[in-house]
Amino acid sequence: MNQQQLEQLRAYCSSDAAFEQLQQNLLNWADISKAEQQKALFRVITKIRESLDLNTIFKTAAIEVRHLLSADRVALFCFEPNSGWNDGEFLAEDVAPEFKSVLLEKVNDHCFGERYAIDYHKGRIQAVSDVRSAGLKECHIEILSHFQICANLVVPIIKEETLWGLLCVHQCSGSRTWTSDEIEFAKQVSTHLGVALQQASLLDKVRFQSEQQKALFKVVSRIREPMDLATIFRTAATESRQLLEADRVAIFRFAPDSNWNDGEFVSESVGQGYASVLAEKVQDHCFGDRYSDAYHQGQFQAVADIYSAGLQACHIDVLSRFQIRANLVLPLLQGSYLWGLLCVHQCAEPRFWEAEEIEFAKQIAAQLSVALKQAELLAQAQQQSVETAAALDHLKKAQTQLIQSEKMSSLGQLVAGVAHEINNPVNFIHGNISYARRYAHDLMELVKLYQKHYPEPVNAVGDRAEEIDLNFLIEDFPRILASMQVGAERIRSIVLSLRNFSRLDEAEMKVVDLHEGLESTLLILQYRLKPKSVSHPANNIQLIKEYGQLPLVECYPSQLNQVFMNLLSNAIDALEEQIGAREKAIQEGMSSDVDSLRQPTITIRTKLCDPRLCDQCDQLHEHHPLKGDRPQYVCICIADNGPGVPEKLQPKLFDPFFTTKPIGKGTGLGLSISQQIVCERHHGTLQCISQPDTGTEFHIRIPIHQHKVMQENLKPSGALNQAEQ
Repeated sequence: MNQQQLEQLRAYCSSDAAFEQLQQNLLNWADISKAEQQKALFRVITKIRESLDLNTIFKTAAIEVRHLLSADRVALFCFEPNSGWNDGEFLAEDVAPEFKSVLLEKVNDHCFGERYAIDYHKGRIQAVSDVRSAGLKECHIEILSHFQICANLVVPIIKEETLWGLLCVHQCSGSRTWTSDEIEFAKQVSTHLGVALQQASLLDKVRFQSEQQKALFKVVSRIREPMDLATIFRTAATESRQLLEADRVAIFRFAPDSNWNDGEFVSESVGQGYASVLAEKVQDHCFGDRYSDAYHQGQFQAVADIYSAGLQACHIDVLSRFQIRANLVLPLLQGSYLWGLLCVHQCAEPRFWEAEEIEFAKQIAAQLSVALKQAELLAQAQQQSVETAAALDHLKKAQTQLIQSEKMSSLGQLVAGVAHEINNPVNFIHGNISYARRYAHDLMELVKLYQKHYPEPVNAVGDRAEEIDLNFLIEDFPRILASMQVGAERIRSIVLSLRNFSRLDEAEMKVVDLHEGLESTLLILQYRLKPKSVSHPANNIQLIKEYGQLPLVECYPSQLNQVFMNLLSNAIDALEEQIGAREKAIQEGMSSDVDSLRQPTITIRTKLCDPRLCDQCDQLHEHHPLKGDRPQYVCICIADNGPGVPEKLQPKLFDPFFTTKPIGKGTGLGLSISQQIVCERHHGTLQCISQPDTGTEFHIRIPIHQHKVMQENLKPSGALNQAEQ
């Protein structure tokens, strides 16, 4: 209270004592009022700290301010973004029952933006005792009258140095003079509301960034997974629309060679009530001429309202066709080429795009560009794969031939080394066994003479003879020598078989006995064919040989022996696997009748065959390239009664590196090499016939005379036609 007011009060008082008492009472009332203000301010601050909900904070502030100031209405007004502080609405209020509510009332006051906004930005506070006599513009008085306002106190609410809204205290019943304490209290409340807005903004940013990272992670995960572009686009559109709360997010692709004027939407996520744009054809010649260069350089477009953004009329026509009012458009680059656009559409109303929203959309567009580049590289790789398929097949064949050559060379060197290292000691042992037998015979005869003439030897001799069981020794020692001789002869036979098998000195085509090659191969594999169980014959592999009368065959013997080795080894592997499965089933109690199990058997059959008469080879040679009188052939069949090969795997059996064996047990080259040896080197055929749980048969057919086949292959096509006729 100023000095003039104090003098007026003194004039009204009857005495100085009464004046002093009145002055003291006024001071006490002022102190009480300030205390009440502090309590109300504390309650507002507490609510701001306790609650993260702006609506709750706004409502509490309106109630506390109106109660303390005894006002008719207290309301919080928020400006519309990008409206120039001319448009907005009331978000919260506390109002006396006799006056109308202003909640959600839209306000359009162009006088405010033009005349008052800049001052409120600087912290101006307006305290009007009577709106009719305050010198306000008529347009402003008209708006205040609409809300029954006679006097008002308006304080700016600043959020991050920007005028966000207003704290409005209305007196509707009549005029009112606002004290400095009331103005200061409203100012303090407004300041704390600005803090609450800033806190809420930071919280929203944190939440948005968290959701943004989740959405981005989903899109990146889809890109890393082996998925098609359609799935990646659909995921990106869905996640982006949900996070940005947009009406539509769509992926647009430019038509090739259209100069970026034509294209269509290939994926989208759209809210209810809005039309789909999928597969919609777009022709926008304004785009290619005016915008494509900027998008090529990575620029984007964020339009809050297409009708006030200075766009060309032709471009606005295209956007309005899809109900677009605001949009955010980012380039999708395939390398440096503008492939398409990521389009975020707001259809219901204009929208100001926040920096965080733009940054998120840019990250999504960047990830989609990565996916496009990956798709391009994948397409190139697939094309290259198609183009190099023939070369790869040729390379595989060359590789298998090289491996075969190296394998046979290594085997030949091994055999030569083994023969050299074993022959000398074996010949020494074999040559001396006859002498050892003669010497042993003489010594035994001498011992027998001693026993005859000295039947009662001294105790030491008798004890020693009994200790070594002399009679058994005399009887068993010749047997040991005999078995040693058999073993030595066996070793010599094995070395000879190894030489016959590899035929290192016969790399050229020779005329040989195929049965000799089969026997040499079987001798090498004998250790795997020996009976392993006397009590359970079903666990032993039985070998059946059904050899026919074969002439000498012109061939590469070492290579055919390699074929025999591969096929017989595969048959033994299959039967051993079957035997192992049986033993496991017996151990686990799943089967007990061992004697009823099928005897594992390998059958080798050989015969002469005519392609026109061979019942087993008809299918093999129906499409043989040779026509007319064909040379005579020999057929070798190697069969087992093992588990067989599943039908779906049979077409892959002769593929290089394909194997059904566990890792480490097979290279997948055996059958591929065998097919090359039989078909390419010997102009024959190799066929597999297999049924699950029945067994597998391999049929080899090669001509007896290779030179006749080669002569037939060299005949001109005319000769072949004459032969057919």
